Amino acid sequence: MNTLDTEVGDSGSEKERRGIQSIEVGGQLLLALGAQGRPMPLRELAKAADMAPGKAHPYLVSFAKLGLVTQEASTGYYWLGPTAMQLGLVTLRMLNPVREATPFAEALARETGHSVALSVWGNQGPTIVFLFDAIYPLHTNIRTGTVMSLAGTATGRLFAAYLPAKLIEESLLEDERRLGPDIAASIDRDELQTVVSEIRKHGTSRTINNPTPGVSSFAAPVFDYSGNIVLGITLMGRTRSFDTDWEGKEAAAAKACSEEVSRRLGHHRASVLFR
Repeated sequence: MNTLDTEVGDSGSEKERRGIQSIEVGGQLLLALGAQGRPMPLRELAKAADMAPGKAHPYLVSFAKLGLVTQEASTGYYWLGPTAMQLGLVTLRMLNPVREATPFAEALARETGHSVALSVWGNQGPTIVFLFDAIYPLHTNIRTGTVMSLAGTATGRLFAAYLPAKLIEESLLEDERRLGPDIAASIDRDELQTVVSEIRKHGTSRTINNPTPGVSSFAAPVFDYSGNIVLGITLMGRTRSFDTDWEGKEAAAAKACSEEVSRRLGHHRASVLFR
């Protein structure tokens, strides 16, 4: 490469690192619309983006030409336009919950030192699809492909709390037949409702020394843009070194991980569906 090429390459690299400030500034308006989740008047939108209305307006005019925003004729309020909607739909179609969650689950295992499992609802119930081992030996029967008991595990109870009630009732009837009495746990309707209410209250599912003595866990839900549970993230560790408090560090870590993955899948808290 000659001197001129080197200079051009260095200059281009520096520009790439700096970015284009006007795009970053204008982009705050789009971010503000997305965060608020509703049409907004110019003054309120500009305030949310931390800029003066006179500065915000030219950006909105350009964004409207690109279809990134639209202005309601009756109110003058601004909202996301058809191009923004189309880009969002394309992104959502391409998202893979397990792929999105994997690096976060791996980081959770590394930061806590405990095991982390990713689970989905499969043909036979909640099924482990990824397992990151603890930094210490943890003696459980969980492996990739393991189908978890609905009533007897934190992972299973998590799905029981957020999937349609009819599906869960039918699956509970099959739990013992599929898993056998040593793994499956019986639970009556009232007890299940108490468990479900507790999980929804805390946003996580918990088991202590059950089903494996000496092992405790928290499971947290991952929701997609429509509020449906698509994944469970379960943090597991030795009870003697695992904070089992609902508001403890282990519960907080599992919940923070699941919320970040949910956010990447387009979820907003208000959209969680209970059926």
